[in-house]
Amino acid sequence: MAHGKLTRTQYRQLADFRHTLRRFLRFSEAAAEQLGLSGQQYEALLALRAALAAQDRTIGYVARRLLIKHNSAGELVERLVKQKLVRRQGSALDRRKVELSLSPKGERLIQRLADVHRRELRGVAVRLAAFTAHGTSFRGSR
Repeated sequence: MAHGKLTRTQYRQLADFRHTLRRFLRFSEAAAEQLGLSGQQYEALLALRAALAAQDRTIGYVARRLLIKHNSAGELVERLVKQKLVRRQGSALDRRKVELSLSPKGERLIQRLADVHRRELRGVAVRLAAFTAHGTSFRGSR
């Protein structure tokens, strides 16, 4: 597939886009740390809270969502269980599986973090929209 050369402006847009994403991730990690969590622990709680079905709330699901190995996800979940943020229970559908759920403490924590993240995302959305405003494009010239 042939691609045209990018202009200096398009390179700047790509750099600014990545910078905006990186700033949001740094914000997210700092917000989680203020509440005693690592960024990865927050991500795991968020994934579990967002899972649509009980059968999705497993260690395998956490591993897939966080793009980590199954054993790493197991260790992460174990730390969340010890912090009393996550509960384990046997699956009603498959006795070999363990389903995860947030504890009341985990629910309160994820709600607090979700609130601050949603406020921050409003500003990020404005910055990201600026990348495609006024006919600018990430595509190369033809």
